[in-house]
Amino acid sequence: MVPNRFLRTFRISLLLGAAVFEVGLLTNPFSVWASEELHVEITKKGLGKEVVITQGAREWFLLIEVTPENSIVLRQEKEHDKYLVDESETHDRPMTTEEIDAALADYVNSVKARATKK
Repeated sequence: MVPNRFLRTFRISLLLGAAVFEVGLLTNPFSVWASEELHVEITKKGLGKEVVITQGAREWFLLIEVTPENSIVLRQEKEHDKYLVDESETHDRPMTTEEIDAALADYVNSVKARATKK
């Protein structure tokens, strides 16, 4: 019975530790070198965040700006000096921290998936 409790406590502690680590990575500025020279940098900007991902001459950019009234999401993708994507959207309410973190994670995963295919 004691080993079972120990294993359950250990697993819960491990999961909580991993979750806290991941949240910490999303809330603090950091840089990560990934495969294929993919460089990811996330920084906090006011109530929102921005991510800049570079790979050689390519650059992906996502800014989520949050005000008490609304949220603005700006996406850009460029190669050398040519913009391939330049779009923005406005939401009529402020995004929550969880929504911001989820949007950043989705964007980074999307870019990583597209960058490794090329």
